[in-house]
Amino acid sequence: MAIDLDHLMRRADALLARLEAVLPLPAAAPDWDAAIAWRYRKRRGSGVLEPVKHVSTIRLADLKEVEPQKERLVRNTEQFVAGRAANNVLLTGARGTGKSSLVKACLNEFSGRGLRLIEVDKADMVDVPDLVDLVGERPERFIIFCDDLSFDEGEPGYKALKSILDGSVAQASDNVLIYATSNRRHLLPEYMKENLTYTHTEDGEVHPGEVVEEKISLSERFGLWVSFYPFSQGEYLAIVAQWLQHFGVPAERIESARPEALVWALERGSRSGRVAFQFARDYSGRSDA
Repeated sequence: MAIDLDHLMRRADALLARLEAVLPLPAAAPDWDAAIAWRYRKRRGSGVLEPVKHVSTIRLADLKEVEPQKERLVRNTEQFVAGRAANNVLLTGARGTGKSSLVKACLNEFSGRGLRLIEVDKADMVDVPDLVDLVGERPERFIIFCDDLSFDEGEPGYKALKSILDGSVAQASDNVLIYATSNRRHLLPEYMKENLTYTHTEDGEVHPGEVVEEKISLSERFGLWVSFYPFSQGEYLAIVAQWLQHFGVPAERIESARPEALVWALERGSRSGRVAFQFARDYSGRSDA
């Protein structure tokens, strides 16, 4: 009997070893001195923090025509880095208006004071609690950043994000904030039929139905909303001029580039900051030829 028990124990140990080899493992701590930003990636089912070797060099001064949005995000990040109370942030609005660029510029502005960034894809948001635990005892201040965040119905990352933002038994660490950008204000698709779920009271008040309330509940858990809007023609041209100057185009040529910049925007169907940057790259490249 003892021999059979010993045999069973060895087989059980062998089985556990095989399971450990295939089960996903939480992310291991990287060399925190290797970078100021990391990407969280899944490799063979396990989370890995990869250092970003070439961090975007964009600065706050490079971003024009978004001064109110810049002021709000910089103030919140300053509070966070200084160890004061600060909010998780949702940056929403028109595409190409500088939402993610503003987050990267804040990283460059405050990295010397201990700010660090971990970029997480929306598919991996279920692992955010593990990342919070991983960095919770570090002296640095961490932004967990998800760019272009939105969910379809039933995606697992949706409930995980709700839990970590507000409502989990475990409190998020004081040295972690979540910054997310999205073109959707409420992060979920909205349908016309959902308007039918609204109810009306006798005194004329309107109350959203359960479906709408559920969709609003996630975005409401972000303490700070920063909204971005499409640029006017004048704002677009001001951004073009700033980027042309950045690329070393002489002042007299910047003025003459205005008609080309407008045609470029017309062909692209957008006057966004991204389109302005792309035009400036093209124009300055042709000027150097």
